Amino acid sequence: MITGEGADGKQGGCCRHKFWAAGKEIMVFGSQMTEAPVIYLNTSAEEGEQVYGTLCGKGCRDFTLVTISGLDWNRDMAPWDAPPVSEKDASFTGGAEGYLRLLTEEIVPGAEAQVPGAVLWRGLAGYSLAGLFALYSMYHTGLFSRIASVSGSLWFPGFREYVFSHEVKKPPKCLYLSLGGREHRTGNPYMKTVRTCTEEIQAFYAAGGIDVKLQINPGGHFRDTVQRTAAGIEWLLKGE
Repeated sequence: MITGEGADGKQGGCCRHKFWAAGKEIMVFGSQMTEAPVIYLNTSAEEGEQVYGTLCGKGCRDFTLVTISGLDWNRDMAPWDAPPVSEKDASFTGGAEGYLRLLTEEIVPGAEAQVPGAVLWRGLAGYSLAGLFALYSMYHTGLFSRIASVSGSLWFPGFREYVFSHEVKKPPKCLYLSLGGREHRTGNPYMKTVRTCTEEIQAFYAAGGIDVKLQINPGGHFRDTVQRTAAGIEWLLKGE
């Protein structure tokens, strides 16, 4: 069930709208153009607004950003069940399929009802587990034509093998992958594979004819998360 509010302010010349779906908070930073891209970002509410502000400061083309927060990360972003990756973490209870259904059937229509004109194309972006989810979505829907997996958790157990053995619903027009150069330097047996997994997945997509970029950034996983996310979205917006 969707509930919502009207426009609650402006930022960077855009109208902002907020609504809720299944306990998730959705913010729509609306374009002023009659035809513009719409990019969906799974994130936290605070970080989503920071990403939008960063993109406005970069002078990007006009677009609508839709941020979704209030996520149960280990359920909503996880493609299937998996054990904890450390003693401090909880198990993953794969709910990505159900969340993707909510996203495509309720959140997307609800958000785009607030868009003043036609949707030129749709993109999907996310950081960490949300970056994993962005790639997972390609195997279950063709709704998003541009994908950004920023420091994506591509170490997730079985995901590399899933990519190699399944076909996407519709190849994206372009795909952005990024990783911190130190993310693999860890004793964690899962996470230390992230660079190998990311590079092999990038090579696999490139061999299949997808326009894919892999950006290696300075630092570890938690460095410059807003700036890295904004950079991925900016790259999607530059594509023709």
